[in-house]
Amino acid sequence: MISSWVSAIIMLGIFVNGAESENNIRPCAKLLTSSSVVPIGSPITATCVISEDCPLAIGQAVHTEWHLGDRLVPSSPVANMSGRVSKAVISSFNHTRAFLTCSIQGSPPQVVAGVELRAGYPPQAPQNLSCQTNLTTPNTLTCNWDAGQRETHLLTKYTLHTEIWDSNKTYTYTLPAGVHHLNIPRSDFVLFFEMSVYIRCVNDLGEATSSPITLEPISAAKFDPPKIVKIQVVPKRYGCLRLSWCLSRHQTWMRDQRLNIEVRLKTADSREWGEAIAVNNVRPSRHMDQCRLLHWTQYFAQIRVRFQQSPWSEWSSSQSGVTLESAPTGHLDSWMKVSRENMPKQLNIHLFWKPSKQFRANGQSVSYIVSIQKQSAEKGMVCFTRGNHCTLQLPRRAKKVYLTAVNSAGKSSPTEVRIRHHKDREAILYLAAVPQDDSSLQVQWKTAVTPDLMGYVVEWRPLLETDLSYIRFETAGKTQSSLLLTGSFEPYKPYGISVYPRFKDGIGLPQTVNAYLRQKAPSMVPEVQIKKTWGSHIELTWDEIPLDQRNGIIQSYKIFYWNEKGPINIVYVDPAERKVVLQDLDTVSLYEAFMMVNTFGGSMNGSTIHFKTEPFDAVTIIMIVIATGVGLSLLIIFSVLSCFSKHKRLKRHLWPNVPDPANSSITQWTSESTQNTYLGYDDKEPNLVYLSHLSFLDLPMKQNKEEDLWSNSAEDTSDLGESICGSPFIPGYSGSNSDSVPYATVIFSGPSNSPTPKEPPMYLRSESTQPLLERQESFSPKCYQNMVMDGMSVEQCFFGPSHDGAPEEGADPFVVWDDFPFLRALAMNDIQND
Repeated sequence: MISSWVSAIIMLGIFVNGAESENNIRPCAKLLTSSSVVPIGSPITATCVISEDCPLAIGQAVHTEWHLGDRLVPSSPVANMSGRVSKAVISSFNHTRAFLTCSIQGSPPQVVAGVELRAGYPPQAPQNLSCQTNLTTPNTLTCNWDAGQRETHLLTKYTLHTEIWDSNKTYTYTLPAGVHHLNIPRSDFVLFFEMSVYIRCVNDLGEATSSPITLEPISAAKFDPPKIVKIQVVPKRYGCLRLSWCLSRHQTWMRDQRLNIEVRLKTADSREWGEAIAVNNVRPSRHMDQCRLLHWTQYFAQIRVRFQQSPWSEWSSSQSGVTLESAPTGHLDSWMKVSRENMPKQLNIHLFWKPSKQFRANGQSVSYIVSIQKQSAEKGMVCFTRGNHCTLQLPRRAKKVYLTAVNSAGKSSPTEVRIRHHKDREAILYLAAVPQDDSSLQVQWKTAVTPDLMGYVVEWRPLLETDLSYIRFETAGKTQSSLLLTGSFEPYKPYGISVYPRFKDGIGLPQTVNAYLRQKAPSMVPEVQIKKTWGSHIELTWDEIPLDQRNGIIQSYKIFYWNEKGPINIVYVDPAERKVVLQDLDTVSLYEAFMMVNTFGGSMNGSTIHFKTEPFDAVTIIMIVIATGVGLSLLIIFSVLSCFSKHKRLKRHLWPNVPDPANSSITQWTSESTQNTYLGYDDKEPNLVYLSHLSFLDLPMKQNKEEDLWSNSAEDTSDLGESICGSPFIPGYSGSNSDSVPYATVIFSGPSNSPTPKEPPMYLRSESTQPLLERQESFSPKCYQNMVMDGMSVEQCFFGPSHDGAPEEGADPFVVWDDFPFLRALAMNDIQND
C-alpha cells in the first residue's frame, strides 16, 4: 500500500515537471537507463542530467538523490559536470515492477525525472498442444496447450499458426493475454486434409515456439455418444445377443464410414460393468453379435465409437436383453436340519439350498424338486417348490435325498444331500458377531480340539421374521475361525446368528448370538408399576420391551429414585430381570422414580412415577410377633428334645442318681449311684457321702400349715431331698421340730462291695412330719443296733426295745420284721453279698 502511494506521488511530480517543461519547451532534467525491462536479478545503470535553465537549480548548488520506490539508492556525481549530472547503479533488480526517480535536495526534495523499471522472464515454449474436432453444429477445431510452468511476469503475446498442406493455406490467430485455447472455424480447415498446427509466444525479453503437430481433422473428431437401437436373441444360438446401433443425428453422414466400437455388458444383478469388448471396422448400418454369455440371463449393454485413432465418444445409454433359456447347470449348496422330536419312527427335516458359484439357472422361472430317487425325480418326489427351502418327513431309515433344479427348458443334474443327524456334542466355545461396515457382519468363533471335525455351518436370519425363507447360511472349512456375512442387513434390526459344527457322523450343538448392524436408543421405555409396598420396601415391576422396539442389545435397566429430602439413588437391574425391590426407604415419605434403558447405541428415559411409603400396619406387626414367637418356640422345643435325648447325662449334672429302695437291695447300689458331690465355695476336692435312704409313703390326706411351711422351705424334690434337708450334715439344720417323726437313715463309710469297716456305721435321724407307725411313738427309737451281739437274734440286729442291748424275752423276732416291712431291704446276707 505504501509503495503504491509513493508511486502515485512520483508520477504526480513528474507530471507537474512535465507540465512546466511544456510551458518552457525544455524539460528540467533527463533520466537515461541502460534498459527499462530486464531479467529478474539483472543490474541496471541510470543517469540523471539536470538542465542549466532548470528553475530549481538557478543560483544555487545542485545536489541530487535517487529513490527506487520508497528506498534511497546511493548515487555519485559525474566529474566536470558541476554537480548537475548524477549516476546511480542498481546491482540486482529483484522487483517485477518499480519506479526509479531523480530528485533535487531541498525541503522538501523535488522530483525532476523518473522511469518505470520492469523485470521478468522470457517465455517458455508451449507444451501439450492438442486439437480436437467437434462434429456437432457448428463444426469447429478446438486446440489447447500449456503455457509452461514458469510465470514470465511480463506481457506475453500468443499466436496460433495453421498450415493446410494440400491447399498451401496458412492462418494466424492472435490470442488475448492469458488465454491458452482457440476454436478454429469450420471454414479454416478441411476434415480429410492433413494440417500442421503450432504456437508462438513473444514478450520484451524474447520469444518461443511449440513443437508442431500434424493431424487430419476427421481423425481428431470426438463423436457424439452412439445409440443402441435394440438388443435381441440370436436364433438357435444359446448365450448370444445381437446389437443394432446408429450414430447421432449430427454424424449420420458418417454412416457409411468404418468405425471402431467398444461394447461392455453386465448382468441385471451386478453392480460393475464387465471388461469392454473391442470391435473394429464396423459400419453403423450393420449389427453385431455378442456370444459366450450366460443362458437366460438379462444383460445391460453400452457402446462407444471413434474414427481410427480419434478420441472415444462417451458411452451410450444402456439397453437390456435376455439370452435364450436352457436347462439349469451346476449343483446347489444345501443345509439340512434333522429332528425326531415326537416322531420316533420318522425324521422331520428342514432343507435349505442356494445356488453355488458354478450353478446357472439358465431360465427365468426355476423350480426345485426334492426326491428320494436319483434317476426319476418325479416318481420319488417328496417336495416341489419355487422357494429356497422345504420341510418334509422321511422314514427313519432314509440316508439321503436328491435336489434338482427345473425350468421350462429342462432340469439339472441332481445334487445329492446326505442326511446328517444332529448330535448332543459341543464344540463351539465362543461366538461373537460385530459390524464390519454398513452392510456386513464379522462372525468369529473358537472351537475345542476335535479330531473328527469337518467344518462349520453359519446360519443367520432376521429375528423379526418368522418365515423360514429368510434363513440364510454359509459353509466354512474346519481351519476357519471367522466369516464375513454380507447381504441386506438393516440397521437397528436384530439378527440371530448360529454356528453349527459338522462332524463325520452328524451335526453338533450350535452356539447362538444376537447381533445388530448398528444400534441406537430404544424406541420406548416400559411403564414401571408398583406391585407391592410394605414398610420401607417397595417392589417395582415392568414388562419386557418388544423386540422391534429395542433397536439394540439391552445392557441394563437403571432405576433412579429420590424423595424430597434425600439425594438421588440409582439401582442397576440385570437385563433378564423384570422387577426390583427398593429397600431401606423412609417410611411415610413421597418418592419419585423413573427408569433408564441402555443399549450400546444410546439410552432413553421413561416417565416419572410417584409413590408413598407406608408405616408398618397392625397385621404386619402381628405377623412379625408371631414369627418371633414361632422362632422362640421352635428353639425351646429343640432344646427340650435335646435334653430328653440326653436326659441321663443332664440328670447326672443336676442331681444325684438315687436308686429305688423298694426295687433294689443295698448291695446293688454302686458308688457311682450313691455319690453326691458337695462343692465348697473354695472349689476344693469334694467330700463323698454314701447314702441309704428309706421313707414311708403312707401319708395322711390332710396337711397342716406347718407341713406347707416345711414344703415351701425345702426344694420340691423327693424323700431323699426331705431327709437331706433335715439332716444335721446340712448347714442350717435345726432339730427342734417337735412335730417331726424320725426316719431311719443309714450312713456308710463306703459302698456295699467295699471291705467291712472296722468301726460300726452310724444311724442318723431324719426329721419328717409323717408318722412312722400308726400309733404315736417317741421322738426316737430307744435302741439302735448295727451288728449281731451275743444273746441277740439276727432279726433284731437293727432295732429293739431293750435299753441295755439284751434281747427281750418272749419277743417274736418275726413280729419286728412285720412291723417294719420296708427294712427288709436293708438285710444283708451271704447270698446278696455274693
